[in-house]
Amino acid sequence: MGLTPKMIPWFLLLSLFTAIPLSSSQPNAPPPLSPDADLCNGVFVSYTYKTGSKIKPNDTKNQPYRFESEITVLNNGRDELKSWSVFVGFSHREILVSATNAVLAEGSSFPVSVENGTTFAGYPSADLKSAIMTAGDVTQMQARVELVGTQFGVAPPNIPLPKNITLLNEGWLCPKSTQKGTNVLQVCCTPDPNNKTVPLGEKFIPRQEGDLTIMYDVTKAYKSKYLAQVTIENHHPLGRLDNWKLSFLWMKDEFISYTKGAYPNVVDSSDCIDGPQGKYYQDFDFSSVLSCARRPTIIDLPLNKYNDSTLGLKPFCCRNGTILPPSMDPSKSKSVFQMEVHKMPPNLNISAISPPQSWQIRGNLNPEYKCGPPVRVSPSQFPDPSGLPSNWTAFASWQVVCNITQPATPSCCVSFSSYFNESIIPCKTCACGGCSSNRVARTCSTTSPALLLPQQALLIPFENRTKLTTAWADVKHWKLPDPLPCGDNCGVSINWHLATDYRGGWTARITLFNWGETDFPDWFTAVEMKNAGPGFEKAYSFNGTTIEINGKNNTVLMEGLPGLNYLVGERDGKNPSKDFRVPGKQQSVISFTKKLTPGIKVGSGDGFPTKVFFNGQECSLPSALPTNNGHKRHISTLLLMVLPFLAFLILWV
Repeated sequence: MGLTPKMIPWFLLLSLFTAIPLSSSQPNAPPPLSPDADLCNGVFVSYTYKTGSKIKPNDTKNQPYRFESEITVLNNGRDELKSWSVFVGFSHREILVSATNAVLAEGSSFPVSVENGTTFAGYPSADLKSAIMTAGDVTQMQARVELVGTQFGVAPPNIPLPKNITLLNEGWLCPKSTQKGTNVLQVCCTPDPNNKTVPLGEKFIPRQEGDLTIMYDVTKAYKSKYLAQVTIENHHPLGRLDNWKLSFLWMKDEFISYTKGAYPNVVDSSDCIDGPQGKYYQDFDFSSVLSCARRPTIIDLPLNKYNDSTLGLKPFCCRNGTILPPSMDPSKSKSVFQMEVHKMPPNLNISAISPPQSWQIRGNLNPEYKCGPPVRVSPSQFPDPSGLPSNWTAFASWQVVCNITQPATPSCCVSFSSYFNESIIPCKTCACGGCSSNRVARTCSTTSPALLLPQQALLIPFENRTKLTTAWADVKHWKLPDPLPCGDNCGVSINWHLATDYRGGWTARITLFNWGETDFPDWFTAVEMKNAGPGFEKAYSFNGTTIEINGKNNTVLMEGLPGLNYLVGERDGKNPSKDFRVPGKQQSVISFTKKLTPGIKVGSGDGFPTKVFFNGQECSLPSALPTNNGHKRHISTLLLMVLPFLAFLILWV
């Protein structure tokens, strides 16, 4: 007997409700876009807070909460948006746990603190096509990035929105982002009319400029592996790397079988043997594989490996990780190495190549670099190795652009002194950090200004200066803080001494002290003289020249003369049981003329640098300058007798 509509059994009705899920109850349904997205004739970017909840531990002052949000990037423009990049100004001490369809452009891995904001770059799809190119196919025009993380202090139903959100791609103008409702932050970015856009259908965007660039060139490609050449090139006049360490993140289980011109800092194939690589490459000899780490770290080779037929014989390799600024030596401003990379299913065809993401590069006592994502560019060309007058082209090329950022705590500091003042203004208290522990806070003051020093204290390690500096304060009738200030904790300090000031010019003396155990070959220092730079004449014991930075020719670059370009580390004194340890030291007098800088006030500030750099890193400056107070420096006969006696007592007590 047939079923009529009036006689549909209850179990069939139930099956209909269970088979057709209601869209309102789907937990992964994307939030609807604002109507403003349709009105945006550019790139529409939005941040939508979806949900949040309280998580453990319970804390009345610092309660953590889970949050789930989504970033949407929609290309409503006329041209393709290549390698999209979006900055989100998080402001609630957020810790990001995961992100889909994007990577963090600065190279960090999850979980990561993003309380000061962070930049997202599209991955695996970095380009967003236009409606013109796709006949309005939104799936090719749009990227959705789902975020999961932890924030502190904003309890539901309050919503922890970022301070701002913006598109970072060159050639786009973004106004201040606006809030829509309670949970959406959005902005519509429009093309910059002064920018030359990439022509419609152009395959690659132009190569970008930066302080340092990394080229990832695939020179040979096979079904299951490829050969890549990595070129690190320094473009900043004061940028530098010593003992560089380069790391990146494989996204598809790749591994490195061999390298030339560089080497992994840890050789280990166990992750392959125990992972999916070992299951797929069952007949592969993993004993010769160099690295199966998802984030390998690559280091340069020593000088003696340059002619090694297995590891070396690559131009621009094997320099102990030293990359100099082009202003010092253009031939030493880049490093090159090669590596063979094996791929994994389903990417086993010759064109399925995915470059590593999240690039990071660091040096020893050097500037810090923040690197962007790899961007596909036109294939690099290289001179034909056979010597023929032609170039051969790479299979594919990606560019990573890195720019210098100032570290929170420097590794070098500066002291000031002058012919018209008997005391040295030392490096700041805790100038290079190292004062955060409770043990340090109990033994010295992290906030008291550093004590003024007599001249001979410069050569004495901080831990041995106490008697001399307190005796100097007693002679000067200065009140001492209790406890005494902590040290500067810097590995390198630089003293700038204003030596003379006369009608036609003036002179200064610069002294470099190395308090660490690391020697610095091919060192350099640079001083920015805001008003006096054009008057630079000569550095008598260094090679010195003025260089242009940011369009201003007021920075003096100095390096050691041939044979004297080695700043040694701290060493024991002649009698270690009695003598203080002795820092490595380099010194030179510098002369300036006033002909090109009329009206400068040397003693009132123009004779002191406004910025000082050592090996590319900006050093901490004192918070005050030496004062004259209307009197030239006059050392009384009593002081001339007392100071040597004090020094004698300190050395023998």
